[in-house]
Amino acid sequence: MHGRAQTLVAKGHTLDLPRPLVMGILNATPDSFSDGGLHPDLERRGHELIAQGADLVDIGGESGVTNRPPITPEVEIERVVPLIERLAPHTLVSVDTYKPPVARAAIEAGAWIVNDPSGLYDPEMASVCADTGAAMVITHTIARPKQKLHDPHYEDIVEDVHRFFEERTEQARRAGVAADQILLCPGPDMGKTPAQTIELLRGLDQLASFNRPLLLALSRKDFIGALTQRPPRARLAGTLAAIAHGVAHGGRVLRVHDVADVCDFLKVRAALEGGLDVEDDLRLADELRWEELPPTAAKQGVG
Repeated sequence: MHGRAQTLVAKGHTLDLPRPLVMGILNATPDSFSDGGLHPDLERRGHELIAQGADLVDIGGESGVTNRPPITPEVEIERVVPLIERLAPHTLVSVDTYKPPVARAAIEAGAWIVNDPSGLYDPEMASVCADTGAAMVITHTIARPKQKLHDPHYEDIVEDVHRFFEERTEQARRAGVAADQILLCPGPDMGKTPAQTIELLRGLDQLASFNRPLLLALSRKDFIGALTQRPPRARLAGTLAAIAHGVAHGGRVLRVHDVADVCDFLKVRAALEGGLDVEDDLRLADELRWEELPPTAAKQGVG
C-alpha cells in the first residue's frame, strides 16, 4: 500500500480506506468542461451515481474552466446546498469549492469533506475545516482560481509538489486541522502542461512520505486527451489506464465521471490480484452471455 494511511477522519468519524474509493462527480454548473448541462435533474443524477457504485459524491457549484468569470459565494451556495441536503442522507458527500463561506454552508448542510482545488489559496479554508472537523483535500496547483497558465515552469515537478504539500500541510496543521483529516491531490493538469502532469504521475511513489491518502482526479483530463487526441467524453479508456497506474502507486480516492465503468474496472482488477474473494461457483447468467442486435442492425447484417 506504499505506506499510505488507510483511514481518514471527517466530522469525528473515522473512515476506513481498505480499497480505493470511487468519488462520483456531480457538477451543479452549466459550464463544466465535459458534462455541463448534460444532467438537468441533478438530484436524480446523484442517485444514479450512488446506484452505479459511488462511495461518495463530490458536488461542485463552479466550473474550473478559465474562460468564465468566478461566481459569487451566494450563487454557489444556492447551487450546492440544496443538493447536499437531499443527497447527504444517502451517501458521503464532499463539496468542491475554494471559497470558505461555501465550504462552511456545505458542511452545515451535511458535507463531510471539503475538496479545495486551489491548494488553500484562501487560508481561511483551513480554519473552516478545523472548526467543523471536516476532512479536507489539499490540491497542488500554482495557478490562482480560474487562472490558465500557458507555460508553467518547474525545476523538478515531483520535488516541487512534495515541497508544496509540506508547506500547505503545515499551514493546515497550524490552523488546527488534524493530520488524519487531510487528503492530498497532486492536481493533474492544474497549473501543469500534459507533459508535466505525466512526469508527476510517474513519480507518485515519492509522495508516500506524507503517509496520507492520495485523491486522484484523473477522469477525462487534458493529458489523456493530448495523448489520445480525443475529446472529453471519449477518454474513458485513457482514464482507466491512468487509474490503473494511480491505484498501483497509492491512489485511495478516485474522482471520476464514469462511475459504473470505474467500479467494474476496480472489481476485475481486485479479483485478478487477489484482493476480492471469488467463489468457486461463480457463473455468468445466461441472459448476460449475449445481446440482441437492434432491429436496424440485424437487418443490415451487422455482427
